[in-house]
Order: sequence, then structure tokens, then C-alpha cells
Amino acid sequence: MVNSRQQLIDYCLRRLGAPVIEVNIDDDQIEDRIDDALQFYQEYHSDATMRMYVKHQITAADIANKYITVTDNILYIKRILPLSNRSSSINMFDVKYQLHLNDIYDLSYIGDLVHYEMVQQYIAMLDMSLNGLETVSRFNRHMNRIYLDIDWEADVLEDDYIVLECMLVVDPTEFTDAYNDMFLKQYATQLIKQQWGANLIKFEGMQLPGGVTLNGRQIYEDATAEIERIREQMQLNYEMPVDFYVG
Repeated sequence: MVNSRQQLIDYCLRRLGAPVIEVNIDDDQIEDRIDDALQFYQEYHSDATMRMYVKHQITAADIANKYITVTDNILYIKRILPLSNRSSSINMFDVKYQLHLNDIYDLSYIGDLVHYEMVQQYIAMLDMSLNGLETVSRFNRHMNRIYLDIDWEADVLEDDYIVLECMLVVDPTEFTDAYNDMFLKQYATQLIKQQWGANLIKFEGMQLPGGVTLNGRQIYEDATAEIERIREQMQLNYEMPVDFYVG
């Protein structure tokens, strides 16, 4: 059971023959390849992300900056739930309140959900036509900022809340079972093998005592072919379907 970064490294080296065979690769190179494997895994594998709703309380700094700073574990933002709407009411004279009240009254006698669903779709169409779509935003994960295309002085107040529907990266240091993912173990092993072959290519053709000849190019090419196969398998079996994301 692999449940830490070091155990993942040890597993990969054993897969490559260590300690029976000396794997000619520096520790820093191993760390770099593990980082590459984790980055690819987190950006493309469905098991490495999780849909979450994250709330954010508007601050004076947000209003002044006209953007919101978010954490770097947010991979994509799917949508932003509407901001606090202080212009609407829930009193008995509110139109939406009256519609819901009448629908519930009718349902208590008729029990027909078809009419209720049609009314809700009609209200949603009117709302979209008159009020527009949800808050438009611009987000790039490398900036850790989300820009809202709103009137910051008129549409929001300090201490208002917004809710982000986003995809969060699963942190393997917190959820250590991620290190034991079969795809991650295979992919990390082949990245290290590819680096090993790249290190040995410059010694290609050199004959060692006993007549042994190093063949780093073969190791490199075998690893490269296996990396392409694993990536293709990941895209076919594990990658999330294409969706409309912000970021």
C-alpha cells in the first residue's frame, strides 16, 4: 500500500529493478518526475478532482480590487451562484411567492407535477430574458483571481456572500490514498524510466568490464512508448468529459 510521496518513489524504483539493478538517476530528477506525474494526474484524471461549492464573503479589498482571490487548489470554476439579491422580497405580495402559493394549493388537490414543472420553466425563461444569465466571470488558475463582470459599487456590499461551483484538486498529502492510484504509479514509473534512459544515452555504445554495453536509447524509447500508451488509456477511461468551464 503506497500512502506517501516517498513510498511512491520507492515503489517506482523497485518496479525498475532497484536495488538489484542500479537506476542511474539523481534524487532531484526523481522529485521532478514525481511532480510531473502528479501535475498530469491532477489536471486530467477524474479521480484527482472533486466538485465542491466554495463560499466567499466579499471584503472591502475585493470591492476595491474588483476581483476575488481564490485558493490555488481550484482547477476550474463551473459557475457562480447569484449574488445576494436585496431587491427581491419574500412577502405575500411578491409575484414569485404568489405563484408558488397557487401552485402548491393546486397540487394539494390535483397532484399534477406537469403543470408545476411547466410554470417553473416558464419563470426561468422570463428570468433569463429579463435579467440575463448568471454572473459572468473570468478566471485563470495561474492567477488565482476571479473577475466578476458586475458593477461592484451597486451590485454587492461588503460582507455579501457568493458561492462558487468549482472543481478542486484532491491534495495527496491530506488524502494519501491518491498516491496508491494505479494510473499514477504506472505513469510515475515510466517518467522515471524515461529520465533514466535519457541519462544513459550519452554513454551509448560504451562497453563496461565483462563486455556489457549500455543501451540507454532503448530504455528511453521503451519508456516513451509506454507513456504514450498510458496517456491514451487515461484519456479514454479516466478523463472527465469535455464541459464548459471558466478557466
